[in-house]
Amino acid sequence: MNTDSFALRHIGPRRSDLPEMLKTVGVDSMEQLIFETIPDDIRLKGDIVLDKALSENEYLEHITELASKNRVFKTYIGLGYNQSFTPPVIQRNILENPGWYTAYTPYQAEIAQGRLEALLNFQTMVVDLTGMELANASLLDEATAAAEAMALLFAVRERDQKKDDVVKFFVSEEILPQTLSLLETRSEPLGIELVVGNHEAFDFSSGFFGMILQYPGRTGRVYNYKEVIAKAKDAQIKVAVAADILSLVKLESPGTFGADVVVGTTQRFGIPLGYGGPHAAYFATKEEYKRSIPGRIIGVTKDTDGNRALRMALQTREQHIKRDKATSNICTAQVLLAVMAGMYAVYHGPRGLMNIATNVHNSAATLADSLEKLGFEQLNETYFDTIAIKADHSQVRQIAEKKEVNFYYSNSNTVSISVNETTTIKDLNRIVAIFSEVAGKTASEITELITGNKIPKEVNRKTEFLTNEVFNSYHSETELMRYIKKLERKDLSLNHSMISLGSCTMKLNAAAEMLPLSDPQWGNMHPFVPIEQAEGYQQMLHKLEDQLTEITGFAGTSLQPNSGAQGEYAGLMVIRAYHESKGQGHRNICLIPSSAHGTNPASATMAGMKVIVTKASENGNIDVEDLREKAIEHRDNLSCLMVTYPSTHGVYESAIKEITSLIHENGGQVYMDGANMNAQVALTHPGAIGADVCHLNLHKTFAIPHGGGGPGVGPICVAKQLVPFLPGNPLIKSGGENAISAISAAPWGSSLACLISYAYITMLGMEGLKKSTQYAILNANYIKERLHGHFDVLYTGERGRAAHEMIVDCRPFKENGIEVTDIAKRLMDYGFHAPTVSFPVAGTLMIEPTESESKAELDRFCDAMIAIRKEIDASDKNTENNILKNAPHTLAMLTVDNWEFPYSRQEAAFPLSYVSENKFWPSVRRVDDAYGDRNLVCSCEPIESYMEA
Repeated sequence: MNTDSFALRHIGPRRSDLPEMLKTVGVDSMEQLIFETIPDDIRLKGDIVLDKALSENEYLEHITELASKNRVFKTYIGLGYNQSFTPPVIQRNILENPGWYTAYTPYQAEIAQGRLEALLNFQTMVVDLTGMELANASLLDEATAAAEAMALLFAVRERDQKKDDVVKFFVSEEILPQTLSLLETRSEPLGIELVVGNHEAFDFSSGFFGMILQYPGRTGRVYNYKEVIAKAKDAQIKVAVAADILSLVKLESPGTFGADVVVGTTQRFGIPLGYGGPHAAYFATKEEYKRSIPGRIIGVTKDTDGNRALRMALQTREQHIKRDKATSNICTAQVLLAVMAGMYAVYHGPRGLMNIATNVHNSAATLADSLEKLGFEQLNETYFDTIAIKADHSQVRQIAEKKEVNFYYSNSNTVSISVNETTTIKDLNRIVAIFSEVAGKTASEITELITGNKIPKEVNRKTEFLTNEVFNSYHSETELMRYIKKLERKDLSLNHSMISLGSCTMKLNAAAEMLPLSDPQWGNMHPFVPIEQAEGYQQMLHKLEDQLTEITGFAGTSLQPNSGAQGEYAGLMVIRAYHESKGQGHRNICLIPSSAHGTNPASATMAGMKVIVTKASENGNIDVEDLREKAIEHRDNLSCLMVTYPSTHGVYESAIKEITSLIHENGGQVYMDGANMNAQVALTHPGAIGADVCHLNLHKTFAIPHGGGGPGVGPICVAKQLVPFLPGNPLIKSGGENAISAISAAPWGSSLACLISYAYITMLGMEGLKKSTQYAILNANYIKERLHGHFDVLYTGERGRAAHEMIVDCRPFKENGIEVTDIAKRLMDYGFHAPTVSFPVAGTLMIEPTESESKAELDRFCDAMIAIRKEIDASDKNTENNILKNAPHTLAMLTVDNWEFPYSRQEAAFPLSYVSENKFWPSVRRVDDAYGDRNLVCSCEPIESYMEA
């Protein structure tokens, strides 16, 4: 046994388990199983070509050497990215803690109360600082959030404004350049006309539905937007404001001025720069727009006993319900980063944040004062953290880079300098020394900060913030450490048991993959530094692009999309650009099977396409004849087909090459949803099935942790004809020769998280990746066979095999009065997170074990499911008082004096012997979703406020 092999650590079943597992499945070998599972015409006949796998130790040496090639300068570029200190107590107990980073999206609220509370803190922080009524639980980055704000304002236009000619959206010229690029991307397919200009000269009589302002502006100037927003209101123009969250500690909130939406990033609340991400954006708005707000909202409700409980409110998975009518295609938040940013606010509290913000402003004022004494003109009459110095661009840059300092050169004679939390007096003197050399003068040394007064009195913050107890209680490390641990204990994560979510691939996030994320050589890199300073990043990112290109059988890759849904949108926009380049911009029909993820039709609509749904056959596969009929009917305008492979039903459809050929014959391109790529790697690939573009969920197949609902990374891989259109960036050259405008804010998206997937592929190599896919298929079919006779599997391949996941039918149990939700809640008592509930078929469970789970864990899960089936058979449909309807059972229930249930405490809490060895206690009883939606509370309120409701 080669103990240096990373595959040995990543893949769960041991070699000694293989004979019994194969016997249970009914095959003689792994090769036979794969032959019976994957259609012969798409199986790879040769191996994909990757470098030889590295051991964990070899990889860590390699990645440390690569990190040393990053030249981490003192960087004052700003533009929405500012270095900050990650408090070590947060780094160690959240960022580096699998109890936080391996959890799943909190759809099962009873075993996610810790994360939900941390996100409620985040929402409260955002609501307080922005002055708005409602905030979501984070978005992908500031530019994405700004684009979502534009889309929301477009969607909620007043009825008398809903005319074809009212499609103009005003963008202040002070907007960040990467935000403008993304607004351009998102506006064009929706038919929105962007008008960029000076907000102070804006003509409010024109037919605009909305506008967006930057606060402070791109150049650092702090504007008083009260009058602008008031005039906009009078003209029925709704206003979004992109605001720096730390500045809002010192500046009056946009909500106070009357803004309709406020967006931004929380990166400077303790999150590493990471060459662009991942970072949690925020989105806040008015309660009247609660049905239109994108992303997830955490709300307060009560459980069965009337106790306070939290859960995701309102439009949870709304894109899966509304599909092409959805407000947004967003399916991923940035939960782990939002939790960290919220904890940063908890740790520092309002006084601590005020101290940080005041020091930042005083640092900027001190620097401006010193540079003015040298004879330089400072152009910003008002500012928070950014000054603009009139000076020769090239001369300053040459000296600055010699001294390992980066500024932002907004034009040939202006140098923009953004100071931050980490800026010290020593740093200020270093900056002054650069300008002293430029001026040929000797500067006085800065020994202390002066008091800044460059924030206009009219916008000085007067309203209180972070008054809730949680932000005023945990300011010592001991207290915060215990608070974080208290919340962690309420959450079931992969460090406790298997999370067998179909379509979500909750696999091992290996420690060796995660370790480099704490290295400041990776963490402290600004996304807009000169590219030669980021040589380590560039080598890693381009190598990862090459690896993913090879794995998918395509010709090029973009790492820019920050989530799977964003990857879908990027892929469709690249297809759109390709058709336009051939003079066929009229091609706008997107065919989507009825079984597809709801994000597919939502993304297609956002890309300006018209969705045509194709039927499924009785066995759950795409109805080829219906597809043929619709492809021919729309051949003159056919843009693409969106298809998931293996299908959302967990089947390798044998007609897939016929399907892709059919689309090509009728002038379309094929987009493959990569949600199920874990069943393809090194055995087949999108190129082999005839696709033209796919997105990959790096947080699924390629081992980036789900982090409680994010970060996600969704790169796209494309065929040769689409490579020229891969997305670019307005500040750093990236993407194809004819690149579409930005899909996310940073040139390579969430670069820091990409280290994880790079590690995964580099340490597994071709053989390890191949084994991973084989064992993912074996584990799924092992569960299928073990549950045979107890549960029916809805769909299988032509030889009766599942792919890497399967759909278990729970609808027949309604005869016993049992719903699929009851099974999901009862699994908690057995120590397991439920599989995916009621998707893609209502009343079912979709189970995906991944390759990382051992046979022993698979057996525990199967034993739990079989035991639950016996409980179903024993249940009385005429009573709600049974063990499934009362699940989950909390410690509080088990320890009351009076036990009024028709089963024992032992049966309730310790139904199988293994449970007592490692018991997980749900912290609340079953939550009341409907009550929470009727009485919406989405921030930290006094307990009376929702109990009285």
